Amino acid sequence: MNYSPLNTGCLAVNVMKDTKFKPGNPGKPKGAKNKVVFNIRSKVADFITDNWEAVQIEFSKLEPKDKLHFLEKLMSYSIPKLSSVAYTDETEKMIDRLTDEELNNLVEELKNS
Repeated sequence: MNYSPLNTGCLAVNVMKDTKFKPGNPGKPKGAKNKVVFNIRSKVADFITDNWEAVQIEFSKLEPKDKLHFLEKLMSYSIPKLSSVAYTDETEKMIDRLTDEELNNLVEELKNS
């Protein structure tokens, strides 16, 4: 990169020249990970790891429906999404129709998979 110092009186600051892509530069490769998102996900994973016992205690206090919602949100940080699927009122209605036993079974299946 081509930098030039900018004299601001008491501080010299480097400013980029020609910030446009050059011909033939493909830019960010497809599938490249965003560093900020990667860092945030790492911090979330570290936090959960460091506080796992407390997470499990609080998880055990939740209603079956809330357990399912919690696991759904947690999985979004650990399992890549196959496609973007909107959570709709219909999804909530389907969950509401399940019995507590069915929800508990579903939660156990998700935990063990």
